[in-house]
Amino acid sequence: MTNEELLAQYGPREAMEYDVVVVGAGPAGLSAAIRLKQLNPDASVVVLEKGSEPGAHILSGAVMDPRALDELLPDWKDRGAPLNQPVTGDEVLFLDARGATRTPDWLVPQCFHNQGNYVISLGAVTKWLAGQAEALGVEIFPGFAAAEILYADSGAVRGVATGNLGIGKDGQPHDGFQLGMELAGKYTVFAEGARGHLGKQLIARFGLDRGRDPQSYAIGIKELWEVPADKARAGLVVHTAGWPMDEHTYGGGFLYHLEGGKVTLGFVTGLDYINPWISPFEEMQRWKTHPAIRAHLEGGKRLGYGARAITAGGLLSLPELVFPGGCLVGCDAGTLNAARIKGSHAAIKTGMLAAEAIAPALAAGRSGDELGAYPEAFASSWLHAELDAARNFKQWFKKGNAVGAVMTGVEQWLLPRLGMKRPPWTIHRKQPDHERLWPASACEPIRYPRPDGVLSFDRLSSVFVSNTNHEENQPAHLTLKDASVPVAVNLAKYAGPESRYCPAGVYEFVDDESGGGPRLQINAQNCVHCKTCDIKDPTQNIVWVTPEGGGGPNYAGM
Repeated sequence: MTNEELLAQYGPREAMEYDVVVVGAGPAGLSAAIRLKQLNPDASVVVLEKGSEPGAHILSGAVMDPRALDELLPDWKDRGAPLNQPVTGDEVLFLDARGATRTPDWLVPQCFHNQGNYVISLGAVTKWLAGQAEALGVEIFPGFAAAEILYADSGAVRGVATGNLGIGKDGQPHDGFQLGMELAGKYTVFAEGARGHLGKQLIARFGLDRGRDPQSYAIGIKELWEVPADKARAGLVVHTAGWPMDEHTYGGGFLYHLEGGKVTLGFVTGLDYINPWISPFEEMQRWKTHPAIRAHLEGGKRLGYGARAITAGGLLSLPELVFPGGCLVGCDAGTLNAARIKGSHAAIKTGMLAAEAIAPALAAGRSGDELGAYPEAFASSWLHAELDAARNFKQWFKKGNAVGAVMTGVEQWLLPRLGMKRPPWTIHRKQPDHERLWPASACEPIRYPRPDGVLSFDRLSSVFVSNTNHEENQPAHLTLKDASVPVAVNLAKYAGPESRYCPAGVYEFVDDESGGGPRLQINAQNCVHCKTCDIKDPTQNIVWVTPEGGGGPNYAGM
């Protein structure tokens, strides 16, 4: 049954009204809620979170710049914020197949310096931020996925509706059926993270990306390890470039030593790659076998796994931040600074700037209009200046990794020493990531080594330690516009790239039982909500929609 048919038969939906509705209990959404309550304690604010609890779906490296947190909650140390491990050292390594070359400290670009920053679990910080928000009177509804945007007759956003519960795989309601709720707000803040399901719709409906470069993405695949005491180097931050990436594929690794003998590490692959035989998951697994990385992990134990898409287009790909009735914040807009490999400070800052525009609008009795003060404040903020200085970062790498490395050095090392705060040139890109794939016949297949189960692993054992779970009797949240396209186009032309770019084994081509040839099987229960398929599918035939709330990964310590 369609949503309209369900509403006609079982409606109307229960409705609740607030001053502000926030979609997503990540750093951006929670910071917006906190700042709004700081400015107007009487404002009614609700935050919806599709994960089982705040932080359950949060995945990041992460090294955190505390600048925005200092502004939001200056006494965060006294409040017990889990920023426990200061960075004690930086290493930038260039890898080849046999060894590593360390960049001398004096040559490391400013964007890779982390003095004053902290190695953290962003999930733990998010959970702590949720507690700070609730202490101020913010209502947080975990396990409720915002599935639909609600519009007023004027066309302005007036809130969201949560997804229906109790719909079977056949699309029919069963005994546990329950209509979703409507949550209406004078303003709605969208903070879903990279490639937000609703944010994507808003950008298209209001033309927010008109005149901007196409957004660019990467996929970050991460693991959490516990290592022997003699290998623990609390506070050490390692970044790598080069192997196993080829010259024309953007990517690199990170390895951060937390407190307590924990190591968080991962590999980032740009989703603008051209070779359809590439598997970001397999690239990460073989990266760990490099002697420079193996040395940190041998004798240790893997504790966790996850994957998430990352917005990497920067300032030139940033859409308009506001539309009638609401705004985009954090990675839903794309404010991550790819040159610094950091986005949490940007998420917090944009959440604050949005709240600082909403508070006076509410005080003036406004609702449903455009919050022009938000993009104006952003344009004059330190965050805008930071993103402007790094605006060409990803674009240079389109010209090859050697050019990208040299020009990053020029823009992030040389120009600041010449007293220039921003590059005097701008490099644009015109092609979205999904258009970059070459036919499989034009590329050399990649033969990845088999996992050893000690240092490298397969997808299914990885998904197991991500604690991913979905209610099985529900419609697949990975949908196809045309069921014939995966075989007729993706398999025929690109050798079925969805079976390789998915880090969770969701997509596999199998022989049809009826003897009709291969078909695409979608194992939606495995999905870790990374959104890579929605981004990289060359035909844009896969559309990620929200599953029932509470489903997906449950990251612990990530």
